Amino acid sequence: MKLLVLFYSTFGHVYRLAEAIADGAREVTGVDVVMKRVPETLPPDAIKSMGATEAQKLLANVSIATVDDLPDAGAIIFGTPTRFGNMAGQMRQFLDATGGLWAQGKLVGKVGSVFTSSATQHGGQESTILSFHTTLLHHGMVIVGLPYAFQGQTRMDEITGGSPYGTSTIAGGKGERMASENEIAAARFQGRRGPNRKETGGLAIVLMVPSAVVAQRPVMTGKQRRPATCMVRDWRLSHEGFRRPGHPSRIRRHRR
Repeated sequence: MKLLVLFYSTFGHVYRLAEAIADGAREVTGVDVVMKRVPETLPPDAIKSMGATEAQKLLANVSIATVDDLPDAGAIIFGTPTRFGNMAGQMRQFLDATGGLWAQGKLVGKVGSVFTSSATQHGGQESTILSFHTTLLHHGMVIVGLPYAFQGQTRMDEITGGSPYGTSTIAGGKGERMASENEIAAARFQGRRGPNRKETGGLAIVLMVPSAVVAQRPVMTGKQRRPATCMVRDWRLSHEGFRRPGHPSRIRRHRR
């Protein structure tokens, strides 16, 4: 399985998390990890005025991605700094060019996950990740976050990034703070989880059936007909729809 860590970083904070994400993913047997960055859209003069020239030089050895890299990966973990509670413009511009992939359903069923960085503790980390998820859902990707199984989220002895939505770090107003030990551990945990098929390969579908409908069209269970208000089945996600393992049928949309 190929896992793509795709990120944008201005001062290197997201890049540091991306490296830790990749390290964690490499611990999973059979995973081929590729790390790439989205193209820079700012001119060199703007980068220089921001004081980011030296940091950008450190990224020179990371290949620049194209949208054609996305379909080749079974899982994609995206990283972006926060810009007013949203993803950076460089990442937004890159994703806006994926309309062709969306039209062909090229990313349907692939694992998608997000990590981020902000200058301050409450600088929009959660909203950045959650708003990023909207794009992934439009592509039909299966969202993976950072569960509380990573107990570093509950630490109270230090200021730290990280939420159930994904790994994050706090850079400081002048970019003086790099990711802490705890945040690096969170990134590695998220990297390991992205390609883990045991956790992301199945999907529980809960169908709530209105009682009025049930009364008219009872659900078959075994050899007897009896009304049911809830059915839970294990279904697998494919490009065509949800398919129950070992069962040829799949859930289709019907007009009522």
